[in-house]
Amino acid sequence: MDLIHSTHATAPAGEPAISRALVLMLAAGAGLAVASIYYSQPMLGVLGEDLQAGTRATGWVPTLTQLGYALGILLLAPLGDRIDRRRLIVLKAVALALALLGSALAPGIGWLLAASLAVGLAGTLAQDIVPAAATLALPAHRGRVVGTVMTGLLLGILLSRVASGWVAGQFGWRTTYFVAAATIAFTGWMAWRVLPALPPTTQLGYRALIASLGQLWQRHAGLRRATLSQGLLSVGFSGFWSTLAVMLHQQFGLGSAAAGAFGLAGAAGALAAPLAGRLADRRGPELAIRLGAVLAAAGFAALGLDALLASPTLRLALIVACAVAFDFGIQAAMVAHQTQVYGLEPEARSRLNAVLFTGMFTGMAAGALLGSLALAQWGWGGVAALATVTTLGGLGVRLLPARA
Repeated sequence: MDLIHSTHATAPAGEPAISRALVLMLAAGAGLAVASIYYSQPMLGVLGEDLQAGTRATGWVPTLTQLGYALGILLLAPLGDRIDRRRLIVLKAVALALALLGSALAPGIGWLLAASLAVGLAGTLAQDIVPAAATLALPAHRGRVVGTVMTGLLLGILLSRVASGWVAGQFGWRTTYFVAAATIAFTGWMAWRVLPALPPTTQLGYRALIASLGQLWQRHAGLRRATLSQGLLSVGFSGFWSTLAVMLHQQFGLGSAAAGAFGLAGAAGALAAPLAGRLADRRGPELAIRLGAVLAAAGFAALGLDALLASPTLRLALIVACAVAFDFGIQAAMVAHQTQVYGLEPEARSRLNAVLFTGMFTGMAAGALLGSLALAQWGWGGVAALATVTTLGGLGVRLLPARA
């Protein structure tokens, strides 16, 4: 079967139609790539014990991964406008597979921290796959194609914790990284086999390309508001997921498999993507962003009720319900923010996306660090307070009057 061209497609010369099989492959590739950023979170409890590292030290594993991802989006994702995306996807897949293999073989926490930073940098492979799908799609089908690939990306984020938690519980945390390296290597091989050449859209040199990010930031107040708001929302989101495994291990005696299973509660976020997109189309992105932020803040605030419950079963049920609420809200806000930002300057969408996601994953990195510090200093209530305050800050950014 020809993965590039559908048997029923009739595309203009030079503008290929994309088959359903290739769309699904790209969605799976995006999901597997971004999942690499989150595999460590449900394993932190058992990982720390095995490497004889404390809570603060293991907290740096997701922190450096998120920070690497933010730096990679800022410094590497814009290359998609300058280099053949097929070549870039394959090169990043090789780099990510090697970084995951380095994580699996880490003899100590220092080695693992270095490998985690490399995983974050190369994990921006996902941010090259989405623009590649948009380039291959016909204009009439572009929204559907990008939406399908984004759904794969979101499911990768949400189900990564379930998969890594189960594999780590059954076979050890190193096996999770070995399996992840194999899946990324296969993704790179498939991309090399089936993707066509995707020529660059600009001849800007690297310095000029990166400098244009700052120009976009200065030119569009909407970009600045969206980036700051989503960054603050991401602090709370990452603070919760980065500390959940450690808290469950300490307070409930649950292992990595149980921690990973909580990722199923976040599957509601995948449902938020199409719903938020439709709401943004009909009523404008602003309403979807504000509603998402309100729902996320309510979910985080409700975590504070944990201290009032004596029953372990009720406490776990509360955490699940809160995870459903804030995951849905934050994913809805993210999709609406993307919709808003992409409309600012269509010819620079890759770079606009790079700025937005740099802010988002900078918030993720800050959340992972602050969350681990809050858990060590004030317990689970401190994590809930941190997430609530930063989420309300993200809502406050959207409620302030827009300025030119």
